[in-house]
Amino acid sequence: MPTPSPAGRIAEGIVRRFEGLSSTRDRALGEGRQITRLAANSVRATHRGQLDEAERLAAEARERMTALAAELTPYPSIFWAGYVQDAMKEVAEAAMTLAIVAGRPLPEPADLGIEDAAYLNAMAEAASELRRQVLDRLRENDLPRAEYLLGVMDDIYAALVTVDFPDAITGGLRRSTDALRAVLERTRGDVTMAATQGRVERALREALGTEIIAPGPGQPGDDGDERAAD
Repeated sequence: MPTPSPAGRIAEGIVRRFEGLSSTRDRALGEGRQITRLAANSVRATHRGQLDEAERLAAEARERMTALAAELTPYPSIFWAGYVQDAMKEVAEAAMTLAIVAGRPLPEPADLGIEDAAYLNAMAEAASELRRQVLDRLRENDLPRAEYLLGVMDDIYAALVTVDFPDAITGGLRRSTDALRAVLERTRGDVTMAATQGRVERALREALGTEIIAPGPGQPGDDGDERAAD
């Protein structure tokens, strides 16, 4: 077997390193998908009110994310690839959504082992997730809780708009904040409409001194009776 030239020997060494890097990347991609799935299921459990299950799923996602980050420390080109930060963002979003709904303090980035840019983008997405909670509370006629959650969304938006750095540092936070603003304004409109409707109904009850009941068949004001009388 002929001895490889100096250039060939160098190329062979690089190829071997590339093979190891490619294998590590494939494992990171697969693990990142599993972490994202666990985090998404945690958010869904939170919305269903299954907080213990949400906690279990979020904890598993966090543990796997910590292990993945440790494995990728020697490979910065993979660690800082977008799909790893996306997995981090999903973990942080699940943890923050659960904390807000359960009435707990927001976890710190260091507590979750999440990079700052991924954490801030997750904060924007967690606030957007609260819209579903607000609408569910409005359907249950729980206006105070809906107003509280809207206030949390507003507080998060107010905090995020103060972060003014290039996207290369924040991971595209400006886009996430703009998306949150649109969700926030729609949600504010829904809460305002519900509050106004509630005030009108209370005023009518006080004016009439009785509950407002829509006329049923056979009651005065029923159009069917009027037509039959004609």
